[in-house]
Amino acid sequence: MADSKKKKIMPKPPQRPNYPIWIIVTLLALILGVTYFNKSNSTIKIDQRRFDQMLSDGDVKEVVLIAQQNRAEITLTQEALEKPRYRNELEERNPFPMMSGPHYLLKILDTEIFVQDFRDAQADLPESERISYLVEERSDVIGWLFQWGFLFLLLFGFWFLMRRMAGGGGPGGQIFNIGKSRAALFDAENKVNVTFDNVAGLDEAKEEVREIVDFLKNPSKYTNLGGKIPKGALLIGTPGTGKTLLAKAVAGEAGVPFFSLSGSDFVEMFVGVGAARVRDLFKQAKEKAPCIIFIDEIDAVGRARGKGAMPGSNDERENTLNSLLAEMDGFSTDSGVIILAATNRPDVLDSALLRPGRFDRQISIDKPDIVGREAIFKVHLKPLKTSKEVDPKKLAAQTPGFAGAEIANICNEAALIAARKDKKVIEPKDFQDAIDRVIGGLEKKNKIISPEEKEIVAFHEAGHAIAGWFLEHADPLVKVSIVPRGVAALGYAQYLPKEQFLYRTEQMLDQMCMALGGRAAEEVVFDKISTGAQNDLERITKMAYSMVTVYGMNEKLGNVSFYDSRQPDYNFTKPYSEATAQTIDEEVRKLIDSAYERTKKLLTDKREQLDALAKELLDKEILFQNDLERMIGKRPFSRPTSYQEYTQGGEEEGKEDDDKQDTTVSNGQSDHADASSAEQASQEEPTPAEAKENP
Repeated sequence: MADSKKKKIMPKPPQRPNYPIWIIVTLLALILGVTYFNKSNSTIKIDQRRFDQMLSDGDVKEVVLIAQQNRAEITLTQEALEKPRYRNELEERNPFPMMSGPHYLLKILDTEIFVQDFRDAQADLPESERISYLVEERSDVIGWLFQWGFLFLLLFGFWFLMRRMAGGGGPGGQIFNIGKSRAALFDAENKVNVTFDNVAGLDEAKEEVREIVDFLKNPSKYTNLGGKIPKGALLIGTPGTGKTLLAKAVAGEAGVPFFSLSGSDFVEMFVGVGAARVRDLFKQAKEKAPCIIFIDEIDAVGRARGKGAMPGSNDERENTLNSLLAEMDGFSTDSGVIILAATNRPDVLDSALLRPGRFDRQISIDKPDIVGREAIFKVHLKPLKTSKEVDPKKLAAQTPGFAGAEIANICNEAALIAARKDKKVIEPKDFQDAIDRVIGGLEKKNKIISPEEKEIVAFHEAGHAIAGWFLEHADPLVKVSIVPRGVAALGYAQYLPKEQFLYRTEQMLDQMCMALGGRAAEEVVFDKISTGAQNDLERITKMAYSMVTVYGMNEKLGNVSFYDSRQPDYNFTKPYSEATAQTIDEEVRKLIDSAYERTKKLLTDKREQLDALAKELLDKEILFQNDLERMIGKRPFSRPTSYQEYTQGGEEEGKEDDDKQDTTVSNGQSDHADASSAEQASQEEPTPAEAKENP
């Protein structure tokens, strides 16, 4: 990694729930304080008789007459405050009474009558002992606040809490904002740094979406010719091929507002929320038109309607989809809003969503070919410190069937492996180890294996290698290992399949023989078989049934195919009779038996090379292609491999396969591995195994 990017990574402490407890505690304290303060400062109400008694006893120091409020505030003298009856009364009201006053409050009916009675009560006193009164004009704001303070504080606290909850600050933060769209907005202030330069290996897809970006920048270029921009484009591809990355590049290149969200953001437990969020999303988009809306994993809300719903039920997902359909192509449609969506399951989408006028374009993003993989490797190798021997062309040739995300994972794994060994740069050996790590799993260096098992594994893998070496249409061997990897794999053989789309019968038969090489070697050498061929048998069974029932490669059944691409995976109906089913089983068994006998004959004829290769495996544990050439000679076939064509100056031949689909990497597993994820045989393309593991 670059020195500038070296940072000390500190783990983040676990985030505590953001409950506004401190706000609630503060609010309660304020309410109690105001209530107590209001009680403590309130004067003691008395009647006219009590006031006359105070006045006659000489306890009154001052009388303040508030004319507008028809009341009089009475302040006692210091001597009177020392009297027990007054002191006890005031301390009962407040442990810390205000000595300055006022202390008592007298309600009066009429001000003039009170003044006259006040003067009459002091008529017999000398002039010097008489108490004068003061008249004040005062608004009762303080009293009003004290009286209504509790209510106002309560209302303010409730409003503050609800505002925080509506703003998304704490748990349940969207409780009053639940119908609002959750789309993230990227505009001039919040731009995406990903551009088309960061997207490699997707030249055709980039050209399609670049046209959308170009229309938003220069609409007159298209409108002058009468053309209309597509309203939507659907990105279809297997996981890891770069659909979301391409959408990010569109956001970085467009220069227009870009709304990004996932299909699951529309889903909510409340009825009508999904449709409300769709409407709010398009409302925001129309306000910022021209703009782009990107919906990732649209299959979460775009599934076909009417399937799996109970009669009379209110399906929230269907309501959301209906709202989306209406917004995309309704009366209120704005031409300045373009929809981008991505999915890896186009088969489950509703047909109304796929029609022209909504998603006019369906952009297929396949796994990259050898040229595309080289470009992807170049992008991911830029930030890495690599040695001069690291060649992206060779790495691309060694990774057929790998998607962009898997290539990024290989580059990262190579950097981690090099760092683990305290290297200054990443070497080709680190990339080889990373490829082995991704294909075969983690190397188990300390796994205890008995010598008998190790010998079985060695001959098993040697059988695969010999069969693949002397069969013309089999994939050439790259590496064979008996080092335990993964959960249960005790060894594996890695091949480099030819990048092609069409397979002939003889090619598939050779692939079957190569897969049966391990089981045949065990029987030839030990005259016994083991459970190590579980994955091999699984693959050749699927391949044989595909040849007979899907591709029409059987003479007895003829040119028929019982595979229906429109049927779901869970459909178990057989479009043929029981007699035909029996014929299929018989032909599949004949096919596998003939391939097995052919493989046994080949290994019997090459028994000397088989023994030598197995012995070498037991000594070194890992053998490469050049080791096989040294031990048993070059392959007796002149056809160069994809690796040789592309790395040894044969780029012209490699580029001829640009439009061809890569074969899928098939990682075999032991008999203990879970095979529940295997596809139906009738739906699987005959994909030669690039990496085959055995227990």
